[in-house]
Amino acid sequence: MVTADVDGGRAALVPDPDRPFAWTLFVDGAPQSHVDLADPTHLDFSYQRRLGHVVDLAAPPGRPLRVLHLGGGAFTLARYTAATRPRSLQQAVEHDPALVALVRRVLPLDPGVRLRVRSADARAALAKVADGWADLVIVDVFSAGRTPAHLTTTEFLAQVRRVTAPDGRYAANLADGPPLAHLRGQVATAATVFPELALVADPAVLRGRRFGNAVLLGSARPLPVAELTRRAATDPCPGRVVHGTALTDFTGGARPVHDAQARPSPTPPPSVFA
Repeated sequence: MVTADVDGGRAALVPDPDRPFAWTLFVDGAPQSHVDLADPTHLDFSYQRRLGHVVDLAAPPGRPLRVLHLGGGAFTLARYTAATRPRSLQQAVEHDPALVALVRRVLPLDPGVRLRVRSADARAALAKVADGWADLVIVDVFSAGRTPAHLTTTEFLAQVRRVTAPDGRYAANLADGPPLAHLRGQVATAATVFPELALVADPAVLRGRRFGNAVLLGSARPLPVAELTRRAATDPCPGRVVHGTALTDFTGGARPVHDAQARPSPTPPPSVFA
């Protein structure tokens, strides 16, 4: 295990006992990323698998992408994108330079990965990205297990939409538990910016039976819902895709979130990381 002091806490990279070249990144006891240096296409966490499906379906197989990662962690999805779509141009924004230094030291990136890493606030860095630059924007930002309030609003998503190409996509890793007020609000917020939406999660999370992750996908163009549904259903931990009228019903009249009333996502219960 390798540890380091990071912004407001402690990070640890722990070897995976089942995979000789794999590590899990923990920040203050919460698992943040899993990386297999021998096989960057291996995605261990369920939500990362679902984001991997989004990468796979963002364009025809093998075509390079321009990807903006808000939230770096151990750069798991950047490594995956580089392995499955060589020559992709990627940018990653990670707030904590100490965390970036730890990951670079213990889990160095392959020289072929075309990734620019910036240590900055995600929303501040987003404002500096050129209009229409990204084929895909992945938002996976957590601090003490919670998504910061300023990354949950219509104003933030308007900036995401600005940097997304006309046929590009937005994907966010969200976390919530019963009564799912945060998740419903995030769907309503995304609907003000992206006319096409889909939500992927464990059925138990969608039913409000437990705390967990959900991936929200948005676009100005129709989404590959049928193929995403098939892939999610065949994952080791099967996921369910909600879209269209069913997603509108799931939202249940929740209102979009604006900067003035934004709050961080809920605090995960201790049992989640036990």
